[in-house]
Amino acid sequence: MTRGRLITIEGIDGAGKSTLASALVAALEDRAIDVILLREPGGVRAAERIRELVQDPVATIGARAEALLYAAARAQLVEEALEPLLAAGKLVLLDRFVDSSLAYQGAGRRLGVDAVRAINAFSTGGLVPDRTLLLTVDPQLGRSRSHARGASADRLENQPDDFFERVAAAYADLARLDPDRVTTIDAATGPSDVLVQALAAIADLL
Repeated sequence: MTRGRLITIEGIDGAGKSTLASALVAALEDRAIDVILLREPGGVRAAERIRELVQDPVATIGARAEALLYAAARAQLVEEALEPLLAAGKLVLLDRFVDSSLAYQGAGRRLGVDAVRAINAFSTGGLVPDRTLLLTVDPQLGRSRSHARGASADRLENQPDDFFERVAAAYADLARLDPDRVTTIDAATGPSDVLVQALAAIADLL
């Protein structure tokens, strides 16, 4: 059986990852392409429990503990869902993956991208996406979009502006260093244009 494909969506908060994920699922299903959508942290029960903890705005969690919690959630998702689905030949769309930790904990929390990469190489068993769609947007615009949703901010969304500037810069570096895997999409455009760009970026994998 042909191994499945893993497509991840990345970007800072407010870039429109969830909006694109839903639109991609609908577009692919319209083409009679089966796709499974998962999110990070989460996707399986244990990882969803960790999601509740790391997003709790009143929880006190150190930077290293935060990086390890994300890695633990990711390890469970890979073992329980991703690897079995890919082994079964499924197309999996994942809202966030290792790149998020490299940008948020490695750069945003200043733990070091290489250190966080090592943790996640262990947690994922070296699993790498076939394609990553990186939605880019000015951090200020992303923050304004997040605030406009009206939902209470979680722990990461409460970080100061310079935190998100470091995250955005780290994402840009990741795209520059791995252009074959990472496709950059201008998320300041409308959702329909973002969807068109995303479909073009994954056409060879379908």
